Amino acid sequence: MSVISELIRTEADGTISFGDYTLASKTKKDNFAHGTDSYKVKTFREITKLECNGVFVYESVPGTAVNGLDITENEVSFQVEGPEDAKITLGLSDSTEYEVLINGENAGTMKTNLGGKLTVSVELGAQEPIAVRIVKK
Repeated sequence: MSVISELIRTEADGTISFGDYTLASKTKKDNFAHGTDSYKVKTFREITKLECNGVFVYESVPGTAVNGLDITENEVSFQVEGPEDAKITLGLSDSTEYEVLINGENAGTMKTNLGGKLTVSVELGAQEPIAVRIVKK
């Protein structure tokens, strides 16, 4: 896996990939059509942010590259990579419990706030991409 040089793309399996943490300045791509949705990505070394139809989906600090983002009613899954540890915030359902799995290992249960945001930390760096899976309980 590596950075997404086109900033956002649709994969053959129907998922999306986005983010380029190597950019020195903020770069964005707006109105990216995926199915019936419109995505907007902003990315560079300090932050990567994704919105769908104007609604918050993903943010990482510092910036990351995400491959295979798949969002269903009960689960969000993706692979993430970056040059250093990252704090990832996802927009999910309000006041809902989720099981968090990092590389297949249970990292515990977390509850979203009233705004539906859930934040996890992932250890990134020189290693392989990290698989993140968030499952509604």
